[in-house]
Amino acid sequence: MLSRPTIAAIERPDDPVLIAVPIHSGNEPETARHRHKRGQLYSIRSGLMVMHTERGNWLMPPGMAGWIPPGTWHSARWHGPTNGWSVYVAAPACERLSREARVVRMSRVLEAIVERATDWEPGAPLDPARSRLAAVVLDELQEAEDEPGLLLPMPRERRLAAIARALAANPSDARSLGALASWAGISERSLTRHFKQETGMTFAQWRQQAKLARALELLSEGEAVSNVAFSLGYESVSAFIAMFKRFLGTTPARCMAGRRLSEARSG
Repeated sequence: MLSRPTIAAIERPDDPVLIAVPIHSGNEPETARHRHKRGQLYSIRSGLMVMHTERGNWLMPPGMAGWIPPGTWHSARWHGPTNGWSVYVAAPACERLSREARVVRMSRVLEAIVERATDWEPGAPLDPARSRLAAVVLDELQEAEDEPGLLLPMPRERRLAAIARALAANPSDARSLGALASWAGISERSLTRHFKQETGMTFAQWRQQAKLARALELLSEGEAVSNVAFSLGYESVSAFIAMFKRFLGTTPARCMAGRRLSEARSG
């Protein structure tokens, strides 16, 4: 839990430009919906963090970082023993950064500087050397590559949202597109057309993404790969691993061992 002085420093939107604090799931696996005057960057070393925004659910396994712009309503949930850090960026410095929530690949430079910054007194003025390091953090974040495969966008239309919530809660649900459309009171054609319009994905793509999200949750909680594969309806472990590699570029075992996804992609 953050100290009162740290919370007070975080809620100031201006100097210092960067405040970095360690985080861990502890006894509170979920945070209530909230927002900050500063921008916020999360990353973890173990487990899985899921950020919730109005746009959808953002998945963050080890080696990734999640960006929340100032004023964005969000909440977070942890799966498995989780530890990492959170960086709060002064509002004026966020003008050069993305105004949308995103998950990005984290560079070694960004990771190393933030690790050092967690030793700085939260809210204390930055001397010239630390100010230069903070500027590099902003540069690295500005140049970081998006990881769109880790977003599960949620539709807003009432019937589509009902289907999405049902499948997100139970991705192994084997009902066909037609059966789900009938259940929600929408035509199959309308479901197909409007789902793509609202999420940017076909229904089949979204359904696969929902399975990936649940797989990451189960793996981070210690479930065996074979158990996860069969619980999600895959006919074989190899088929599940192939899906996982297609989306994330690495195997489930390597991902949960904390190997950086960017390293896995480069071989």
